[in-house]
Amino acid sequence: MEGEKWGRRIRAFRKLKGYTQEGFAREIGVSVSLLGEIERGNRIPSEAFLMEVADILHVSIEELQPPEDK
Repeated sequence: MEGEKWGRRIRAFRKLKGYTQEGFAREIGVSVSLLGEIERGNRIPSEAFLMEVADILHVSIEELQPPEDK
């Protein structure tokens, strides 16, 4: 469940910033399949992954964090 919340947030911010899944995976240096697994909530993102995502999307970890978990 927690992974799903993170995944939805990552996907929403990625789309908001105009990245395709393929382009964003390339930017953060992971495979498209790994990014897809995270966005679908099948894998919980690591702290390092979240930091990289936040940096590339120019948002803070707090903005990326699901609202229910604040």
